[in-house]
Order: sequence, then C-alpha cells, then structure tokens
Amino acid sequence: MKKKFIIIYCIVLLFSLIGYKPQAMVMEEGTYINNAKRDLLVLMLAYPEEIKDIDASEDGYIYLILNNDKKILYDDKKEKSKDMKTANADLQDTLEDIYPLESISMVVDGMDPGRGRAYSFLNSIYGSNQNQIEKNLSSFSTSCGNVMFNKNAKAGESLKKALNEAREVAKTNNKINNYIFPISGGYNYRVIQDTGRLSPHAYGIAIDLSRNDADYWKWVDKTKGSKRIEGYPKELVRVFEDNGFVWGGKWEHFDILHFEYRPEIILKSKYFGDVAKINNDKWYEGIPINDEAQSKIKLIDEKL
Repeated sequence: MKKKFIIIYCIVLLFSLIGYKPQAMVMEEGTYINNAKRDLLVLMLAYPEEIKDIDASEDGYIYLILNNDKKILYDDKKEKSKDMKTANADLQDTLEDIYPLESISMVVDGMDPGRGRAYSFLNSIYGSNQNQIEKNLSSFSTSCGNVMFNKNAKAGESLKKALNEAREVAKTNNKINNYIFPISGGYNYRVIQDTGRLSPHAYGIAIDLSRNDADYWKWVDKTKGSKRIEGYPKELVRVFEDNGFVWGGKWEHFDILHFEYRPEIILKSKYFGDVAKINNDKWYEGIPINDEAQSKIKLIDEKL
C-alpha cells in the first residue's frame, strides 16, 4: 500500500514538473473559462457604458476594467459556503445560481439568485459612500408617482419603464394596483437587518412595492410565504424582469415585495439558462449576435 502511494505521488510530481495536465483537468478548466466568458459577456452587455475592458493576470485571476479605470475581481477562487457566497460574494458567486424566469407558485428551495452582491462592483457603479450615491440619485417621474433612484447604469430609467408598464397591465387586471400601492420603499441608506452589509436600497437600485405581512422570510414560514407567492400577479413580476429586475419572491429567503435592478442576472438566465450546455467552439451560443455582442465576444476571446 505504501509502495503504491509513493508511485502515485511520483507520477503527480512528474506531471507538475513537466506541466502536463490530465484530460479531465483540462476539460474542467475549459468549462470554467467558458462559464467565465459567459458571465463576462452578460456583465458587459448589461453595463455597456460602465465596463470597457477585461484583464487576466498571469496567475489566472480575471478582472473587469471599468470606464473609471477601477479593476473589479471576477472570481476570488475561494471555497465558500452558501452563507459566505451571500455575505462575501464576488461577481462569479452572484451569477452562479440561475435565476428562474419561469413563473413559480411556491417558495423555491436551495437558491437565492441575486441575494448575494459583489460590493466592490456596486460601489464602483453606483457610489461607494452615502455622499457619492446621493449625487447619483435622481427623482424619476412615473405613472406610480415620483421615485428616487440611481441614474447610473440606466437603473432609474429601467424602473420608470417597469412602473409605467405595470400601470398599463393594471388597466386590464385592476387587482395589480393592490400589489403596487402604496409603494413601501425606494432609496434608503441603511444596512440589511442583522448584517453589516449595505442594502441594495442604499444604492438606490431596489424598490419595495405594497407590503404584506407574509412577504418576508423572517416574518412567516414557507407555507404562508408560498401562499403569498401563489397569488402574486405573474404579469407584474414579468414586467419587472423584462426591465432587468430580479424578484425577491424567487429566493429561498423570500422577500416578496422586493424588486432589485440586476440586469446581468436576467441576461444570464435568458441566454445561458442551461449551464450544462456549452458549445466549446461557440461558448456564446444563445446570445443574439449583433455588432455590439460580436465586438464583446471578440474582446473576451482575445483576453482569455
């Protein structure tokens, strides 16, 4: 047994010295790179005016280069528990769970797509402190009233469009108004309860619609949460998703009144929802190809 172990150790050592990688390892690295390319593409498409380039270091770390020249790490490559991926997420962590675009009728189990946030990215896009964030806020006039929201990355314009469309849908389904009004909250510089992390409301990129006592995972159990989700207007959810917002009702730790501007997550689900299917020659398969997408695909392939 000891002799067998020594032989295996020598083989592994030899492979490392000559730079040889077994085929399984090569395939795993290829899958990682192609998934990374997909994530980078949806980020660049979601934030075209904020992201200008990509950089890959010699030790394998990938960075987004923003228009303000800040470098944002894509993946810290640390092993993390599910809770750590929420508390200390990098960009790769935030895009790992596929957000379900299909309608649901009960609390989802085992995933919180969008609940983890890469704060270095949010700080660079929307502002890194209260003073900076508030300089980026604007009052957006909507058919649901005036709402303070961040104007960067088209967040405010997307909210305005979503609320206006929601009011149009409500004309044929009047009960939707009961789920919109009164709006419970927009911009609010605060931390998430029982954490030291800033709320997305602090960045001006989240809105809470009309509140119900069964809306939050800390208020009620999953049975009551599921009943609330089952009756929630699917048309309302779809309007927000079509405008780049994730719905907290699709989190295991449900937050049913909550909609948050995360366009990259919606794009990832829309175009790369089946993560198991990757054409290694055309890793971008699924994305509509136009001049903008083509230029970003070319850049990503050149850098990675």
